[in-house]
Amino acid sequence: MRHQRMLVPVLALVLVMVPATSAQAQGEEVPRGPTFAARALQALIDGIQFGVIIAITSVGLSLIFGTIHLINFAHGEFVTIGATFAFFLNVSPAGPGWHLIPAALAAVVFGALLGGAVDRGIWRPLRARGTGLINMFIVTIGLSLLLRHVVLVLYGTRPASYAQYDIQSTIDLGPAGITPRDLTVTLLAVLVLLGVAALLQKTRIGTAVRAVSANRDLAEASGIDVQRVVLFVWMLGGGLAALGGVFFGLVEIVTWDMGFKLLLLMFAGVILGGLGSAYGAMVGSLVIGIVAQMSTLWFPVDLQYAWALLVLILVLLVRPQGILGRAERVG
Repeated sequence: MRHQRMLVPVLALVLVMVPATSAQAQGEEVPRGPTFAARALQALIDGIQFGVIIAITSVGLSLIFGTIHLINFAHGEFVTIGATFAFFLNVSPAGPGWHLIPAALAAVVFGALLGGAVDRGIWRPLRARGTGLINMFIVTIGLSLLLRHVVLVLYGTRPASYAQYDIQSTIDLGPAGITPRDLTVTLLAVLVLLGVAALLQKTRIGTAVRAVSANRDLAEASGIDVQRVVLFVWMLGGGLAALGGVFFGLVEIVTWDMGFKLLLLMFAGVILGGLGSAYGAMVGSLVIGIVAQMSTLWFPVDLQYAWALLVLILVLLVRPQGILGRAERVG
């Protein structure tokens, strides 16, 4: 017993010293984590990817507000429906088992048709009856709850991934890295946003959308079919939201409430960029995405959305109309 008591502190000392001295004796360098510059570059890449996904989903939200001044609280559910509809076509045993690319295209078409059906079935009759914007906003909340719980019943609560492009090796970009899937999603999102910008600037329907957003009464007096333009905006917003949902589900995971979680950031991007401005929604969403990811360099990940919203507040204190919004005179 006496010898055993003497061995205890000796063994403890050996266990403490051996790991520290073995690496030094062999001349090996102690492995170090990535530098701050490498982590900052990685956060910037992740922020750009996150920002362009938010931008795709928020453009329709901004255009809807610009044309009929409605804050569509159910827009997040269009994101979820797009992601889960593609999941049904791609993964679900009850679905056809399509590859993700045609499944995503079908989800975009379904999202556009859903947006058009919601406008024709709900919002156009309410506008014809002269329903106030506050009442219509309350209706969007009820529609959001209805659609979210329909998705919950049909999809379930278990998070899942698509069948393709799930696990991939990383492409090294100097000290940072990105998977081919994430790089493709980012590039496709940028191309889609450029396409939307070209649509608004170079086509007749795009010119009509901008005219209705600028002055609805004047546009109607000049011969523009405002109801047709509004229907187009709802279909465009629904299709873009569905595509953003597929992209978000691809780089993250598909859940029944993913659109609702993204909705606050969509509103932040729209408000930061300037209410009613599609280009402002793009810029504001990109800023929100970058700030959210860059904040993780100093603060916990759980607070990344909070810092993005803090930047929104600071910018609005300096420029109340948003980054690309137009200042309006009150009174």
